[in-house]
Amino acid sequence: MSDVVAGGAKSMEELVSLCKRRGFIFPASEIYGGLNGFWDYGPLGAQLKKNLADRWWRDMTLTPPVRDGKPVSIVGVDSSIIQNPRVWEASGHVGGFSDPMVDCKESKQRYRADKIFLVGFFSLDQAKELYASLEDAVALLEKAPDASLEERAEIQRLFQTWRAEYSQRAANLGLPAIIVSEQGDSAEEAVAAAQRRLSKRQLKHLGVNFTPPGWAHPLVSAPEKWPRLSPATQTESLTAPRDFNLMFQTYVGATASEDDKAYLRPETAQGIFLNFANIVDTTRVRVPFGIAQIGKAFRNEVTPRNFIFRSREFEQMEMEFFCHKDEARGWLDFWVEERRRWWMGVGLSEANMIVRKHDDDELAHYAKAGAGTYDIEYRWPFTHPGFGELEGVAHRGNFDLSQHEQHSGKKIAYFDQERNERYLPDVIEPAAGLTRGVLALLCEAFTPDESRASKVVMKFHPSMAPIKAAVYPLVNKDGMPEVGEKLVGDLRRRFGHLGLIEYDAKQSIGKRYARMDEAGCPVCFTIDGQTLEDQTVTCRDRDTLAQERISLDRVVDWLGEKIGG
Repeated sequence: MSDVVAGGAKSMEELVSLCKRRGFIFPASEIYGGLNGFWDYGPLGAQLKKNLADRWWRDMTLTPPVRDGKPVSIVGVDSSIIQNPRVWEASGHVGGFSDPMVDCKESKQRYRADKIFLVGFFSLDQAKELYASLEDAVALLEKAPDASLEERAEIQRLFQTWRAEYSQRAANLGLPAIIVSEQGDSAEEAVAAAQRRLSKRQLKHLGVNFTPPGWAHPLVSAPEKWPRLSPATQTESLTAPRDFNLMFQTYVGATASEDDKAYLRPETAQGIFLNFANIVDTTRVRVPFGIAQIGKAFRNEVTPRNFIFRSREFEQMEMEFFCHKDEARGWLDFWVEERRRWWMGVGLSEANMIVRKHDDDELAHYAKAGAGTYDIEYRWPFTHPGFGELEGVAHRGNFDLSQHEQHSGKKIAYFDQERNERYLPDVIEPAAGLTRGVLALLCEAFTPDESRASKVVMKFHPSMAPIKAAVYPLVNKDGMPEVGEKLVGDLRRRFGHLGLIEYDAKQSIGKRYARMDEAGCPVCFTIDGQTLEDQTVTCRDRDTLAQERISLDRVVDWLGEKIGG
């Protein structure tokens, strides 16, 4: 698979363009102007997503991981998107699943208060000058995570110098504040770009203990001190921060009154917890065991961004693993490593992934204090050279089960015959975004190559590639189409459950190869004049461009060896 692009990040703009051009992903309802935060998956994108979901389901439930020589016990469920609204009260989502928001009264735009970046008490020119002094630090950051100790020390010195200058100016100048939103949609693009590049997470990975002013939101607790300058208008038109719940509301039934209010689920996990007792009662599972689920979730994100990385409708692959509290630490370590290894198995390079433990101030309300929550992070083009979350592995304790037992009044504790003990199990949760995983596969596969007609090749792992093979008659006559159509039928019967088999008899062979390079097809089989003479075909390898001839009757088995089918 592709490694980190030397000298910089891959281009998200070029990747998004390719995704639309080749039918991976389209803006939802595009002919009506689209709807921010929603996306449609075209033929290749739908198959890519299915390949990833099928692999996760297989590796979680059908052929689960092995620990201490025994397969881990995991079963699957498919729970309802809409549940009794009391579920979300018990889980803490009604009361705590919110972000502090500010509104611009003039532009009507809304911003997350904790993502508004307070540059400080500077004029625009002064702010730009200050950020220009960070160019040496930015250059060193480009080398992350391979910076030497000397380079890291220099980064630390540069930021200490900048911080001291910031504090001095903030104390002495008293100039109007400049505020830039995380989206970079204000006029101060230079300042916004610097803020995006020098993220808190990047600095942490470099060992730099520095937090840009205004990164957290201490001012939210003191609204009277909150700056009122809007990123959109640069006038004092921002409201005080207020909570904004991220759940989509709907109504069940015909009356649409407050008594009928319900929610689209913001996560799939609660449907698993609700069915814990049902599964224990109706199957032969015994703690420790897991329950897996793939499904849609909805969050009314204020600032959807970075293509499908953060959207309002998405899919999750979540597994809740129930175990005794005394064994939770061992299972947490097991699942962190197992999930990291799994992502490498579907094509993500080890160089582009890290495992990061959450700081105490990052823990979700359900996470067990002191137990540990980890993120498997990927080096996205928009976080380069740093990393961003791909999957979380959390120790949830028994928070969810205890909340549902308390709020429902139903006993759901587990009786452990071996321990002769009744208890609510602790939970280890490996939770991945399916749509975010698709984006990681797209980013990893995207490989610019100026030597090719397509200028880019999508180097998917063969098991993930949406098109498994292409069959091309060199010309659309002389019996070649008939040979090609028969071969396509043979390949679809064998591999149709794994992906698409392309057939195309038009355009030049070079253009057809270029299209398959952009689609990520691992191999193309060409039927030519020699095929009619000796029953051999040309096999073209996507990655190496090597071509070899093999017997027509060997093609099916040959492809099976290549893609693992």
